[in-house]
Formats: sequence, C-alpha cells, structure tokens
Amino acid sequence: MELNNPAIVAEVSAAFDRYEDALVNNKVEVLNELFWNSPTTQRYGLAEILNSYEEIVGFRVARSPVGLARVRRNIRITTFGRDFAIANTEFLRPSQPDRIGRQSQTWVRQPDGWRIVSAHVSWMA
Repeated sequence: MELNNPAIVAEVSAAFDRYEDALVNNKVEVLNELFWNSPTTQRYGLAEILNSYEEIVGFRVARSPVGLARVRRNIRITTFGRDFAIANTEFLRPSQPDRIGRQSQTWVRQPDGWRIVSAHVSWMA
C-alpha cells in the first residue's frame, strides 16, 4: 500500500480545507455534502453522539451559527492508498483561549468525491 502519495494528500487537504471553510462560515449544505450519506456514518461531537448521516444533518440544521471562528494548528493528513485518509487537527477558539480543541476525520473516496465516514471533536483543558 502506498502511504502519503502527494497527489492524494493534496486532494484530501483540499477537501479538509473546504470542510473548514464551510464549518466556520456555517455553510450547512457543504458540511452535509462532505459527510457520507449512510446510516453507518458517525460523528462524536463536543456534546453529542450522532450515529447516522440523518442525525448529523439534524444537528447541523439546529446548530447555532454564533462563535464558529477558530484557528487550526498541527494539521496532519495521512493517506493510505488512493481511497482512504485520516485528517487530524488541533484548534483554538477566540471565545475559549484556555482550551485546545481536537478534531479527527476519516475520509473515504466515494464515486462523488471524498467523504467523511467518521469524525470526532473534543476539548482538552
């Protein structure tokens, strides 16, 4: 298996950056597009456990658009072959300067592009 093919890393990095833009600008349609539309897709959030694409969509629609700004650091994209990748980052929010956020996403290439099949977000004091 090929690890970290530069072209594949670039593709996943672009999808990861697109997700970030959609997240901080509350582009709900793009966020929903980037998650795999499947009952097996999962997202563990700061205060929620979402066990399907439908639950993730419901969360996004109900989420407040206030206070979404953040700064990412220590971004790591690792690709395995041409169709599987893991993206990790730490993030800081101006509204909570004493906490470090952590985000991990598992991406799989689908016929319509890269999609998140599993995600986890947490805080660290």
